Amino acid sequence: MKKLIQTLKNIWGIQELRGKILTTLVLILVFRVCTYITLPGIDPHKLTSLSGAKSGALGLIDAFSGGAFLQASIVALGIMPYISASIFMQLMTILVPQMQKVQKEGESGRKKINQWTRYLTVIVTFVQAYAYVTYLKTMAKEAVIDSYSAYLWITTPIVLTAGTLFVMWLGEKITDKGLGNGTSLIIMIGILARFPNAFRSELIGKLAIGSGGILIFIIEIAILIAIIMGLIVLIQGVRKVPVNYAKQIVGNKQFGGARQFLPLKVNSAGVMPIIFAQAIMFLPTLVSYTSFENKEGFVRVFSDPKDYLHMLIYAVIVIFFTFLYTALIFNPKQIAEDLKRSNGFIPGVKPGQPTADFIGSIMDKITLPGAFLLAIIGILPGFAQRLNVTQSFASFFGGTSLLIMVGVILDTLQQIETQLLMRQYDGLMKSGRIQGRQSSTVSGAII
Repeated sequence: MKKLIQTLKNIWGIQELRGKILTTLVLILVFRVCTYITLPGIDPHKLTSLSGAKSGALGLIDAFSGGAFLQASIVALGIMPYISASIFMQLMTILVPQMQKVQKEGESGRKKINQWTRYLTVIVTFVQAYAYVTYLKTMAKEAVIDSYSAYLWITTPIVLTAGTLFVMWLGEKITDKGLGNGTSLIIMIGILARFPNAFRSELIGKLAIGSGGILIFIIEIAILIAIIMGLIVLIQGVRKVPVNYAKQIVGNKQFGGARQFLPLKVNSAGVMPIIFAQAIMFLPTLVSYTSFENKEGFVRVFSDPKDYLHMLIYAVIVIFFTFLYTALIFNPKQIAEDLKRSNGFIPGVKPGQPTADFIGSIMDKITLPGAFLLAIIGILPGFAQRLNVTQSFASFFGGTSLLIMVGVILDTLQQIETQLLMRQYDGLMKSGRIQGRQSSTVSGAII
């Protein structure tokens, strides 16, 4: 405890780090204040009818926006339109040769892609904003002020688009001036904002059962902690492939026969497969939030996380995108060439293409269990709901919410750790190192 207090004092004593923390907190506070500012023409006291949408897909959208979606806030759509546009642009840079050329132009190419991503964000936000107006007029028509109803179709898309762009700007400012990645932190804060209410609702529900309810609640908390610890292992898990360097030059000194390892992550794709899968499951929301929530049959499956068919589809998509995204970001041939230029080799494997094939096969073997574990984590909230855990609390047992929270917290702690070690202070952990997840860059946004 004494060491923790001293570490906190060291963190606060570093002027640069203190400034970054304060800047981050202020900008996050601004975002949280915006979630409570209601759209023009909406009576906030009559929005209770939207509380029924806290389950299913719309509940997840509300979680990512920090509760702003069901509060009809000016930032109701949050940062998700920007994330959707970023994912689309990243796929285009992979699939379209012309986009690949732009990406290879360096800093100027990156700026062009970021600008195109912003334009696409405006389009996506406008489409979702009109769907949101339909949703409000259908599900919360009593909250719409009659004298303003005709103007809702004009003002709401403009305000929501401006709100999303403002949140995007806040995220960029946090990244530039604050601590951690702004986009990721905004999503994480939005998710964490719901945890106290979810925790209290689950506790009250279990206490209502009787004497056995509190025991069930304790077991749930124990399972949640175990899942979090397992997720940390999954994110930080590294498989070390032995590499012998025949010659290693450090400064002006030469060392022969130095033995090193090539670290390969069990989950190189990070949280991106979950986000891709979630985006696909949310595709019907681009048409209409209302029809997505009310329709039956196959479309309904997409909005019910506890449906077995939903879990199966979701798991298959996660596994597919885990392999796809790993193949896109991990290039065994490039690693083999780097080893060859450094006079390095893997014992028993010829340099060049055989080395690339060997590294690729190792990566496939360790990606397979990682993909299945990621799929299991993705569908755990559905199983939790089937075991009578409330939907709001069940979302913290896995899925995108838990992955983003754990990943972002690890990344932020890693940045603080680096700042401390640079100034010769002890780190936050006894090991002196905190391994963050591998950041997944999406057109300038790291998720």
